[in-house]
Amino acid sequence: MRGNSITGRPSSLFHIEDKLFHYAVESFIITRMNVKLPKLIATSVVRGSQQGESHGGIFTVDFETQTGEQHVDWNSSKIDFEGRGADRGLRGIAFDGDDIYVAASDELFCYDRNFQIKRSFRNRYLKHCHEIIRKDRRIFLTSTGFDSLLSFNLDTRNFDWGFRLLKQNDQWEGFTFDPQSADGPRPENDFHINSIHIDDSGAYLGGLRIQALIRLDKDWKPSEICTLPEGTHNSRPWKNGVMFNDTANDCVRIVPRDAEQQVYPIVTYDEADIEFAGIDDSKIARQGFGRGLCVVDDRFIAAGSSPSTITLYDTIAKQTVGSVNLSMDIRNAIHGLEVWPYES
Repeated sequence: MRGNSITGRPSSLFHIEDKLFHYAVESFIITRMNVKLPKLIATSVVRGSQQGESHGGIFTVDFETQTGEQHVDWNSSKIDFEGRGADRGLRGIAFDGDDIYVAASDELFCYDRNFQIKRSFRNRYLKHCHEIIRKDRRIFLTSTGFDSLLSFNLDTRNFDWGFRLLKQNDQWEGFTFDPQSADGPRPENDFHINSIHIDDSGAYLGGLRIQALIRLDKDWKPSEICTLPEGTHNSRPWKNGVMFNDTANDCVRIVPRDAEQQVYPIVTYDEADIEFAGIDDSKIARQGFGRGLCVVDDRFIAAGSSPSTITLYDTIAKQTVGSVNLSMDIRNAIHGLEVWPYES
């Protein structure tokens, strides 16, 4: 797939552990020579009221070579089945050298590059974790069940800091706490914090019911950067605006400050091709549910959706590059999504 152009709408099948998965390339033209498409790592969860046989897992998908592999099938009986939306499986992803950190609902796992578990960590204030991010020598984790953000120190291997978001009299507030203490916040899920982005300008929180992108400054004082629609995931600053999964409206949005927004509809399928349609009494599992979003470079972004699909977008050509479907089971949804940082 390397070259100066890809045209038409070809589709092909490739193998992931003896299973065939669909890969489609949309009509578009790559305008620079020798564009290499990315390799991504993704986690998936199972949504809905019916447990099924699997709780998702960890995959890598290489858009350049059209190859993929499932590394972990997460079917542990120890999973907390009472999470938001009955989501079961693995969530946010972060890297520290050769260590791959992956969050479950209430536990942070450290895998080696062969996807063997080296160690794991729990904390009383980590509940219904969604996204995570590494900044310097810390991993920051969203703790949705406590409306909080936690810090995990990679050197001491301890949770060493927490922040609880509040809104009082229509003003954003919050307080820090010691996650090793029993005097921290009580369980709350008012905002459903599900995304965290950190750069040199601050830490940025988003959530299903925050309806804004919140910036924490160096003193951990929260302020509203912009309003967002209800029902978002993966909100973050990007270039001169914001980018997010507009999950409630089944699309990915890029909204610059002074230009026209880009809207990319989530990939959906013929209902006849959906597996286990109608099995979920809770009506939570549905196709087109967008979650998982990562920046590949200044041009490409990738987004996840259900049933487990990863789609690559070209933000310069303003078109879809292609998508890979890992499962047509309506209960199976992408959660975490990152660029694979290693050469092999």
